[in-house]
Amino acid sequence: MLYAIIETGGKQYKVRAGDIITVEKINAEAGVAYTFEKVLAIGGAEGESNIFGAPYVEGASVTASVIGDGKAKKVIVYKFKSKKGFHKKKGHRQPFTKLKVEEILQA
Repeated sequence: MLYAIIETGGKQYKVRAGDIITVEKINAEAGVAYTFEKVLAIGGAEGESNIFGAPYVEGASVTASVIGDGKAKKVIVYKFKSKKGFHKKKGHRQPFTKLKVEEILQA
C-alpha cells in the first residue's frame, strides 16, 4: 500500500489513503479539500522502490478533506517557588484540524 511522509506545522506525518490524522490548525473550512505540497518521501509495498526528496519530492502531493477543527485536552502549567508563597497556574488548549487523507499523487 502506498504511503507518503508529509510536513505540516513543523512536524512530519506518515500517511496512507483513508487515514484520519490530526495536525496543527490550518485555515480551511470543514468539507473542503486541502493539498499538501511538502512531500518528503513516497514509499510502496515490499519490493517497490521508495522515492526520497531533497528536501521535497517534485510533483508529488497529498490531498485530504477537512473533517473539522477542535482543541486538544488542557495542559496545565504550574509554577511554584518554595518558602516564598509564589504560585502561578496557567492552562492551554492547543487547536488542531482533523483531516481524512483521500489520495497520494506522485509525478
